[in-house]
Amino acid sequence: MTRISDMKRYFMSLGKSFRAAVRGFVHTFAHERTFQVMVAMALGVLIVASLLPLGAGEKGILLLVTGLVLVLELVNTMVERLVDLLKPRLSSYVQDVKDVMAAAVFVGSLFACIIGVTILFPYLSVILSQL
Repeated sequence: MTRISDMKRYFMSLGKSFRAAVRGFVHTFAHERTFQVMVAMALGVLIVASLLPLGAGEKGILLLVTGLVLVLELVNTMVERLVDLLKPRLSSYVQDVKDVMAAAVFVGSLFACIIGVTILFPYLSVILSQL
């Protein structure tokens, strides 16, 4: 009996965690324009990757860097909210923290773009040459 109740509690707790994650994603998507743009671009990458004859490794790399950029933007949003709480006491540092976080997202996005172009360009150039 104890095992069943422990399993039930475990799955109820797991369900709460998933609901919290979905709430956080939906809230960020609803309120952060840059996250909306990144989600749209991620969907575009996923569509293109599913239509092209990419290898499993290439698809995996595209998924990994796409997910990384989305995670960086979520972390950026979280850090911005946290430093805004400190603004009255540490206002001289708030802008620096936000700028550094934005730079992290920018660098991650830039390298994801470079990786995406490196992987997708040969396939897209073949398709475009056949038109």
